Amino acid sequence: MKQLLLFLAAALLFTHQACNNKADNHEHHEQATSTDSNDILYDEVMKIHDEVMPKMDDLYKMKEALKKQIAETPDLTEEKRKALEEEISKIEAAGKSMMVWMREFNPPADSLGEATVKEYLEGQLESVKKVKENILEVLPAENKQ
Repeated sequence: MKQLLLFLAAALLFTHQACNNKADNHEHHEQATSTDSNDILYDEVMKIHDEVMPKMDDLYKMKEALKKQIAETPDLTEEKRKALEEEISKIEAAGKSMMVWMREFNPPADSLGEATVKEYLEGQLESVKKVKENILEVLPAENKQ
């Protein structure tokens, strides 16, 4: 009988320990998954940035070409001049949206919590998508790839 009680106590202790380990592993997996999902979000944000950043040079060249066109066309109608100046303004606004986004991009430290980091990165993903949209909107079709 003593052996049976010892066996049951050992089995109960072993089962309890196994459940604790499983709970710890599950908690660790959730933390890892959360961190991994934040890493994936960060990578998505940076992928969009990296895709659009080289187009900043295209924006600059377009703006300069339009300014040159205005400067070198003395018989430009007022309507055409205003249209070109409006296009320049759109190009400048698109470029500025990237510069502002880059200056303000500052992910919080992981120590502030996974949820805080996730919320920030989700917001930044939407912001950088808008920057991309702004830039692609002013580029001609051949520069959008």
